[in-house]
Amino acid sequence: MTRVLLFTGKGGVGKTTLAAATAAQLAADGRKALVVSTDPAHSLGDALGVPLGGRPSEVDSGLFAAQIDPRDLVDHAWHDLRGHLRTILAGAGVDELDAEELTVLPGVEELLALAEVHRLAHAGPWETVVVDCGPTAETLRLLSLPEAFAGYLERLFPTHRRVVRGLLAGVAGTATVEKWDATADALGRLAEHLDALRAMLTDRTATSVRLVLTPERVVAAETRRTLTALALQGIRVDGVVANRLVPDAGAEFGESAAWLRTRRAEQDAVLADLRRSAELTGMGEVVLRVVDHRAAEPVGVPALLDVAAQLYQGADPLGGVESSTAPMLVVTGGGRGTEAEYTLRIALPLGDDTALDLARVGDELAVTVDGRRRLVALPSLLRRCVVTGAEMDETGLAVSFRPDPNLWMR
Repeated sequence: MTRVLLFTGKGGVGKTTLAAATAAQLAADGRKALVVSTDPAHSLGDALGVPLGGRPSEVDSGLFAAQIDPRDLVDHAWHDLRGHLRTILAGAGVDELDAEELTVLPGVEELLALAEVHRLAHAGPWETVVVDCGPTAETLRLLSLPEAFAGYLERLFPTHRRVVRGLLAGVAGTATVEKWDATADALGRLAEHLDALRAMLTDRTATSVRLVLTPERVVAAETRRTLTALALQGIRVDGVVANRLVPDAGAEFGESAAWLRTRRAEQDAVLADLRRSAELTGMGEVVLRVVDHRAAEPVGVPALLDVAAQLYQGADPLGGVESSTAPMLVVTGGGRGTEAEYTLRIALPLGDDTALDLARVGDELAVTVDGRRRLVALPSLLRRCVVTGAEMDETGLAVSFRPDPNLWMR
């Protein structure tokens, strides 16, 4: 099973360098590794000191690299599917021009880039695929796309398509039915790809995210929100890397030494706060590593290996605390009949300033955390219940339910 490791962080924090350094260390340890960039602002080739294309190339012994070109993927992979979608929309009575506009879907480039990562993870000799993702906000959108597109696809073209085919056969000729079948098959394959992407991202034994930050309060606050957003999507974060820690001035005197001491004290305070937050929110499996600020920009494999030496201190770059197997959703409580009381526990790391909103949408619970929303399918027991309250603490949400008398006995 290929290991997938995604690096992301606020723009300019050095995630590309750390992703490349991790892949270089894995290759130096004798494990074939592919480092691939999905960031539209490609700088992976600059970090490695070699030109890169869309196809993986070996830049050092056991170290492969590539820069995915989303536009090229759109031109080749999305063209046929857009035609199939236009067929469905036209069949639903949508004008040709409107159908053309509706098939230009936001996020298609990012979704295809993620699909290419999935393909590469199963297509080469490498044991690990290290992904240099875009900035945090773009990455969160990228990682949520498979689920969002799957919902869109299900609403556009439900799984009970055979009913529609039967109706078509009664009112149209064989050519129309065959065209519909081709469209159905294409969308069925897309649904399978989306399911495979979601499975890859939420497989806690195979896929994880590492968040890169500089030790600054604003950046650290964004990192904490990202931890929560990824947990909401069921994606594992196994590490946080604090990059560009300024050196300790020691007993030196002068304005420069005073500046370094002040800056280092601020950074140490941010790191202490991050460690404390991880303990409070139960994110003990998230390893915090630090890397010093370097006078010269690390370019090329030898320089990247120097970075990796400090980053991992001789430890396995893929090692660390084992992933928690605790489920995200836990139902507790009970009772007799409509007097029963239940609690749905949703495990999420939440801060004191977290903005939270809950809403019941049919058989799902819409959870919105700091502006990011996810529909959580309710366990079957709770679908016949009504929400009576909710509480939150550092480790998650506790939503209270009672049976709905109108549904409970059905």
